[in-house]
Amino acid sequence: MPTPRKALVSLEDTLFYHCISRCVRKAFLCGIDHYTGQSYEHRRAWVESRLLELASVFAIDICAYVVMSNHLHLVLRIDVELAKHWSDIEVVTQWQKLFKGDSLNHDFVKGEALESYQQNIINKRVKEYRLRLMDISWFMRALNEPIARRANAEDKCKGRFWEGRFKSQALLDEAAVLACMAYVDLNPIRAKMAKTPETSDFTSIQKRIHAAMKGEQPTSLLPFMGNESKGMPKGLMFSVKDYLLLVDDTGRIVSADKRGSMSQESANILNRLNIPQENWIKLTTEFTKIFKGPVGNTQELTAYCEHLERKRRQGAANCHRWLDSA
Repeated sequence: MPTPRKALVSLEDTLFYHCISRCVRKAFLCGIDHYTGQSYEHRRAWVESRLLELASVFAIDICAYVVMSNHLHLVLRIDVELAKHWSDIEVVTQWQKLFKGDSLNHDFVKGEALESYQQNIINKRVKEYRLRLMDISWFMRALNEPIARRANAEDKCKGRFWEGRFKSQALLDEAAVLACMAYVDLNPIRAKMAKTPETSDFTSIQKRIHAAMKGEQPTSLLPFMGNESKGMPKGLMFSVKDYLLLVDDTGRIVSADKRGSMSQESANILNRLNIPQENWIKLTTEFTKIFKGPVGNTQELTAYCEHLERKRRQGAANCHRWLDSA
């Protein structure tokens, strides 16, 4: 029996989650069907466009994403503080960017006077919408359902397009977040869909590289804080320059047709994370094979399991082996 989503999410322990959605059987999300010759590559744009649209609606930040031939990976951060600070009108306005509201919602947003019973209805809705707008289940639902409808219409068929449930992993510490992001960003290289990160189309790493060439960071992705961005209220650790170099160095090593080694800058990042280079390569090539549940050092894993009242620490041995400092 699948574990309820609420038993996988603990905002007390982490705001970061790795999500995976797969198509049923051999359905194509994107790519080319070599048996029929039909191309589904245009669907990548569907997914990326919808994904970036949702980032502007939900109180959820995108750290990394990649669209593969029959599945997609996301690393998400739940922005609890943003959701809490939205006014009631802002909550309803955000919700109605995706879901059509009734006349009561519209009157409330316009500032019309409401009867007491109507205000009570709105208060309940606002509470519900606020929770949904920082819920990864609703985020994935809002992403997957429109894509499934469009794909089924294009394929002239009915039924499930995605597997029944998306998979999610709690990322419990800085090392887990960075390793998972690199794993996601390097997916096309490992699958031989691209030779370099900058040629990996419809990925977060390509978007970050293109922005970095202009001295910027993508507004649609959670930024790296670094030393140059101390004024940012939220963001990822390290500088974007260091992260891009780390991914590039790692990509050169894991790519079968290249030889490479870690630069001193990348080695310094791994030292800060207390991850040996051989562990890092293992993590960024086999992340989902190694970890089937929450990911982090054993101290963070123990706290996470205690808060969710779990009797067993799933994956504790692998967390200790690959993420605990030597």
